[in-house]
Amino acid sequence: MKDAACAGRLPRGLLKIISIKVLKIVTRIAELRSLLDGERAAGRTVGFVPTMGALHEGHASLVRAARSENDVVACSIFVNPTQFNDKSDLEHYPRTPEADRVLVEEAGCDVLFLPSVDEMYPQGEEEIIPRISWGLLDKVMEGAQRLGHFAGVVQIVKKLFDAAGPCKAYFGEKDFQQLAVIRRMAQDLQLPVEIVPCPTLRESDGLAMSSRNTRLRPEERAVAPLLSKALFMARELWPSHDAETIKEKVKALIAAEPRFRLDYFEIADADTLGPLREGQKNKAVACIAAYLGLVRLIDNVRLT
Repeated sequence: MKDAACAGRLPRGLLKIISIKVLKIVTRIAELRSLLDGERAAGRTVGFVPTMGALHEGHASLVRAARSENDVVACSIFVNPTQFNDKSDLEHYPRTPEADRVLVEEAGCDVLFLPSVDEMYPQGEEEIIPRISWGLLDKVMEGAQRLGHFAGVVQIVKKLFDAAGPCKAYFGEKDFQQLAVIRRMAQDLQLPVEIVPCPTLRESDGLAMSSRNTRLRPEERAVAPLLSKALFMARELWPSHDAETIKEKVKALIAAEPRFRLDYFEIADADTLGPLREGQKNKAVACIAAYLGLVRLIDNVRLT
């Protein structure tokens, strides 16, 4: 993986040249596909960054990564209703359209795709969920806690990939399980899309950047870094402790803060998300999800 690119490290002069481009906004699938097909026909490569809006510096780093590796960068913003198993969560999902437009433009986006729900899910269209050999990828952790979530993710990402056409697509590792699911979908369906993972960006206190952080009350935001602290502790303990011991220590740490309610903490094989096999300790990933007040936060770290 190209860490420097994913971290968005571009020369200041180059970034200034990129940022003065005129951002083209499209709302129709056919218009996006026609525009990007034209770029590819002219021999230019396309980088694509799908998002749900409420963008932050983590998303900007994905755009900059795409900018550094491609001739043309397209971003999409679409709050996908089919991946929310909680209607209230969908209603309260933050929406900041003008700030989002400015952020992607300054990061180097050339084309911004802003479809409506009717555009992505036409009335009367038969919705087909791709049949994939998931193994445990969609059944554990988020799959177990949010029934139907990954079916909705796969549904919309496949639609977005079809709209964008052949490209490199950039995703943050903060949503580690989602990234694994999307990678498997692209492989199994043999899509003309290269999935490019990029490192999680964190606030100065360690909290993973997330659109949901804006919903935290000030007193909740103050204790939110406990989640990443638990993961960093697990990483420190990993060389000398077994998984079950680490799980108990993490659970105790989270339980000591009454404002947190732990959903799960798992140590799993980074490729399959299943239990670690003998001799596979170097492939471990620690994943955590917890409610802080009414806001559900997730995070992860590689343990090696």
